[in-house]
Amino acid sequence: MTAETILTNALLVLPDRVEPGTLVLREGRIAEMQPGRSHAPGALDLEGDHLIPGVIDVHTDNLERQVQPRSLARWPSRSAFLSHDAQTAAAGVTTVLDALCLGDLGFDAERTQTFLDGVADLDALVPTGLLKSEHYLHLRCELPAADLMPLVEPVAAHPAVRMVSLMDHTPGGGQYADIERYRQMRLRGGKAVEEVDRRIRELAEQRARLRGPQRRALLDLFAGRGVALASHDDWHEDEIAENAADGVLISEFPVSMPAAQAARRHGMRIIAGAPNIVRGGSHSGNVAAADLVREGLVDVFASDYVPPAMIEAVWRSVAENGLSLPAAVATITAAPADMLGMADRGRIAPGLRGDLVRIRSLGAIPVVRAVWRAGERVA
Repeated sequence: MTAETILTNALLVLPDRVEPGTLVLREGRIAEMQPGRSHAPGALDLEGDHLIPGVIDVHTDNLERQVQPRSLARWPSRSAFLSHDAQTAAAGVTTVLDALCLGDLGFDAERTQTFLDGVADLDALVPTGLLKSEHYLHLRCELPAADLMPLVEPVAAHPAVRMVSLMDHTPGGGQYADIERYRQMRLRGGKAVEEVDRRIRELAEQRARLRGPQRRALLDLFAGRGVALASHDDWHEDEIAENAADGVLISEFPVSMPAAQAARRHGMRIIAGAPNIVRGGSHSGNVAAADLVREGLVDVFASDYVPPAMIEAVWRSVAENGLSLPAAVATITAAPADMLGMADRGRIAPGLRGDLVRIRSLGAIPVVRAVWRAGERVA
């Protein structure tokens, strides 16, 4: 006899409505969806809590935060990966794209080691079956970095790569359009004035020399691989037009309202950071994600650097930004599934994976009470 799990007395958040009901999980999938309560022996009473699809996070830097919990304290990578996995699952994230940076612009040399270790740890841990969330790779490619292509090429064909973002963190553009703000950030990080000023000059030269050729090399390298391509920290309409013309149809974290509007005109899908919603604004002084939501300019929320922010951003978008609960939940479930071509998850429907999150509201704050991945309780 096939083991099954019955989840009853739940508020099912479906693509177009919320309704009381029961789910039957069998062989890792949603086998049945029934209205009302089940009185079957062994049915798990969810006590009227919401039940949403498992969260899909297309961009999280959380692994970096576990590897380096303090600026001068580097944690063993395998232990850090397991901690990261446990935290994502506890936040309701059943599918996660670990966002790893490729390319050093002179201030983040340790990120290269985090990338190399992260891929090795993923390869070692997936076969064990011990990971709670399902992990994939999001390659964050720093276009002006001299070491970019030697890092990208060996991993380009890795089966876990599902997303590639084209980044340019040169001061003077994107997230760092305000050069003085960038300069002060580096000085607060303990760098000497002479080193920061020299590196800013060097980065401008590197950008002029390397951004174009390496951007084209990446586009050629990932053409036809079925990998989602995104531009990162969009700030200028000309760059958005260039990306759209080259088939880069995802705008990740646009930094201004005009940039997001331009992305929408070009038919691009738009990703916003969930922490921006929870905090009530950008930590970098850029456009508030809530304003983008109210203008219909957000398709997907990503955790960026705080995995629990995703579900909280959904609840806040319902309470404060005019979204219905099904529409808000879709930003962290159905929409990222569609973006990544993952047709087997992201919605509550018979035949799809049993990736589910039980949530109870504590005032305005959603509390994750249980998580199932492929029908198995993981948190």
